[in-house]
Amino acid sequence: MSPNVSPLKLETLDQLCINTIRTLAMDAVQAADSGHPGTPMALAPVAYCLWQRFLRFDPEDPIWPNRDRFVLSVGHASMLLYSLLHLAGVKAVNKEYERLGELSVPLEDIKTFRQLDSRCPGHPEYRWTSGVETTTGPLGQGVAVSVGMAIAERWMAAHFNRPNFEMFSHDVYALCGDGCLMEGVSSEAASLAGHLKLSNLCWIYDNNHITIEGPTTLAFSEDVATRFVGYGWNVTRVSDANDLAMLERAFRTFKQTSDRPTLIIVDSHIAYGAPHKQDTHGAHGAPLGEDEIRLTKRAYGWPEEAKFLVPDGVREHFAAGMGKRGHELREEWMKRFEDYRAKYPQLADELYQMQHRQLPQEWDQNIPSFPADPKGLAGRDASNKVLGAIARRVPWLIGGSADLAPSTLTRLTFDGAGDFTADTAGRNLHFGVREHAMGSMLNGLAHSKVRPYGSTFLIFSDYMRPAIRLSALMEIPTIYIFTHDSIGVGEDGPTHQPVEQLASLRAIPGLITLRPADANEVAEAWRVVMQLQHEPTALVLSRQALPTLDRAKYAPTQGLRHGAYILADAKNGKPKVILIGTGSEVALCVQAYEELTAEGIAARVVSMPSWELFDRMDAAYRNHVLPAEVKARVVVEQASVMGWERYVGSSGAVIGMKTFGASAPLKALQQKFGFTPEHIIRVVKDQLKT
Repeated sequence: MSPNVSPLKLETLDQLCINTIRTLAMDAVQAADSGHPGTPMALAPVAYCLWQRFLRFDPEDPIWPNRDRFVLSVGHASMLLYSLLHLAGVKAVNKEYERLGELSVPLEDIKTFRQLDSRCPGHPEYRWTSGVETTTGPLGQGVAVSVGMAIAERWMAAHFNRPNFEMFSHDVYALCGDGCLMEGVSSEAASLAGHLKLSNLCWIYDNNHITIEGPTTLAFSEDVATRFVGYGWNVTRVSDANDLAMLERAFRTFKQTSDRPTLIIVDSHIAYGAPHKQDTHGAHGAPLGEDEIRLTKRAYGWPEEAKFLVPDGVREHFAAGMGKRGHELREEWMKRFEDYRAKYPQLADELYQMQHRQLPQEWDQNIPSFPADPKGLAGRDASNKVLGAIARRVPWLIGGSADLAPSTLTRLTFDGAGDFTADTAGRNLHFGVREHAMGSMLNGLAHSKVRPYGSTFLIFSDYMRPAIRLSALMEIPTIYIFTHDSIGVGEDGPTHQPVEQLASLRAIPGLITLRPADANEVAEAWRVVMQLQHEPTALVLSRQALPTLDRAKYAPTQGLRHGAYILADAKNGKPKVILIGTGSEVALCVQAYEELTAEGIAARVVSMPSWELFDRMDAAYRNHVLPAEVKARVVVEQASVMGWERYVGSSGAVIGMKTFGASAPLKALQQKFGFTPEHIIRVVKDQLKT
């Protein structure tokens, strides 16, 4: 704030800015004839106080690494964020992390709110609108992601900070509502945040007593304050969302709390327009209407017919407050980074590479290769060895599991890896039995540019699917490691045997699903995964041992990077039948291939670990692997048959799961469901008859 402005003028400017946020939201929703004006109007003072007086954010550089994060978990209130981004003059950034100089949210985009190609979509979208720290909309996701961001700050501070060089010290704020706190993912995330004592985390809870169906008393009557005290949070309350002095006091309380996260409960009343209006239907999730907007603007002392008005002085006020503060902090940080680079060049290089999603030189130098072995190695065992080798070379590769590290084999065991706890910031994260929140927190870690991985059994990918979907939508390289990938789980039975999960993951646009066939394919899969910058990956691994194929006899594993490759071929390169397998079933295809070849049947084996990577290849390569003229095709996969018709055609066969599994030893299950070389051969011969 300018010291030359009188207190009365400051108060007037504060209210002018708040009402500008409100009226922009009203006008945008009305123009779109769609959206939620009530929450942006009610929370405008809260967001204004935070942004103008506390948030450490430089509008000129919205990806400055040590900026505070603001997450709008109530994504339906998107116009609140778009108004702030516009008034603060936040600049746009492209995928190459270059600032383009233009506004992230021009006024024209606010005027086309919720319209095609507008930078103001219905809910905030990361990568689409600079200044949006994460995509929100599904309630609870934003607050859960914010916990991952807070963990990332703690880890980065421990790894990079040195005496007199505080490179990371930012805070994470998330604005949430009743819906966020009803969703189970927020409970999971809040529980872990309290356990880890993340004092850099502040949730602001809009306690407005209303949801889409009506008052929260219909379904929500718990004592939220007591609940969060039980989680180990500091809880404070602001009884009036319009009281800037009390809001400022609450934020200062958060800043002074050093041993736990903070929940600020803000009592608000959803805004429905002019004070006389009592009808609670519509304004929460629909436009106010032109008449109501005019009445509301009259109550604000606003020109009633003006639309998308930004009065003189509003942008300047933001620039003198938030803009000036953030720019100075960013400039200080950049200067500090140059000094840091001189004194700690290796750490500075790591910080730069991490922030730009680059990899160190020779990052894959120590990835092991595995000798041919008919007994082989489980996918999870091979991954453990590869992960450890990569993590030694990529210090910001961190992660853990949803209480299953002894089974998924994802713990880093080398010296210095350590555990992430309330007191230490090691690289092994313990998410507890919280799959959904783990997925969201991994996304928060990825937003902060560390490279996160999280693991559980493939069957439990269902518990975290919303977070996986959002990682794909946001184009962030989160790594999901799923073990126990098939009915090979055996005696655990159908509750733990994934059947439809592979098809479900493959259905998510932008997600790379990889199911490697042996230990060397696992190593190659990790090479592919680590080089992805804008795609998340589901790495699907076996519990049981898989034969390690002799690569002197069969094709090298480099073909994996194409998604599918010819592993074994007919002697003349002109097969009569093609066997396609993934994961553990590739070895069955190879066994069948050897017997068919011995019988003089020209067969080809295609290992297809990733549909997505294969579909990216040009038509010539795809036709080389799967020639159109070869109609006899057999897919073998211990999963749902759904989707495989795209590769086998209308006349091909799929040996897969059409029911749930059963509780029995693996060999008995393979016999029951037809996953044997003998059955594959019978199906092949039937194909050749047609």
